[in-house]
Amino acid sequence: MSIRSVPFLTIAALLLAALVAPQAIAADLTDVGFVDQAELASIPVFTNANRALAAYKSQLDGQYNAALRHAGSDADRQRISLQFQQQFSDKQREIVGPLFQRAQLAIAQVSAAHNLSVVVDKRIVIYGGQDITKDVETLFLGPQSIQPPAASPPPSEIGYVDQTVLDNLPKVKTANDEMNQFATTQRTLFAPRVAGAKTQADRQQIYQEFNKTVNDKQDQLLKPLVDETKHATSDVAAKKKLLLVLDRADVIYGGTDITADVQNELSK
Repeated sequence: MSIRSVPFLTIAALLLAALVAPQAIAADLTDVGFVDQAELASIPVFTNANRALAAYKSQLDGQYNAALRHAGSDADRQRISLQFQQQFSDKQREIVGPLFQRAQLAIAQVSAAHNLSVVVDKRIVIYGGQDITKDVETLFLGPQSIQPPAASPPPSEIGYVDQTVLDNLPKVKTANDEMNQFATTQRTLFAPRVAGAKTQADRQQIYQEFNKTVNDKQDQLLKPLVDETKHATSDVAAKKKLLLVLDRADVIYGGTDITADVQNELSK
């Protein structure tokens, strides 16, 4: 462990994974499905694609490091970094993009056949829901082309918020930037103490002091915004009669997007 490795949490990470609206979950949610994305990722065509992408990245990393050695300024380094990021993104779209698109179409087709209004990742499901993983795998691996379903998913009582969008709100960005700066300053202040510690016990005590300092500042800066975001989300969920609100990252298909509504509440 080192002082430099200690992270702090963003607004999105501090939010609960799910928010229950005031009326709570009382209905039998038969229109909710789930997919084991880890199982889909283990299909040979995906593992082969990821292996090819990893090999490309390894090659690209060597070129990137070589280019950085010839950079004459911070502006050059930033330009090189952006250039190589774009190269990797382009290759990722080329290798994985078509597979991802086919998987999404398979999920949409199976969901429509089961009349599901929302499909989530299996890892957030403890009980209930319809497991459509095998049906999606069968369709994905079949020889036929997959067309989008004719109809949109039915209205869902499951909502979602894109927390990465909320993290880009001005007041949230300001708080996160201030937290970043504070953590950087504290690392600089604590590093000499760690270097001068005579025993492991002394170093552990310094780590604990550092963590407490950063966590206290995090509570001061971010917790009010987290509470405000949760309240705004709950208010929107109640108005739209939603039973549950999830993070966008956990929703694979369907659901009710309330990101803009929550954004508007927070901007008031």
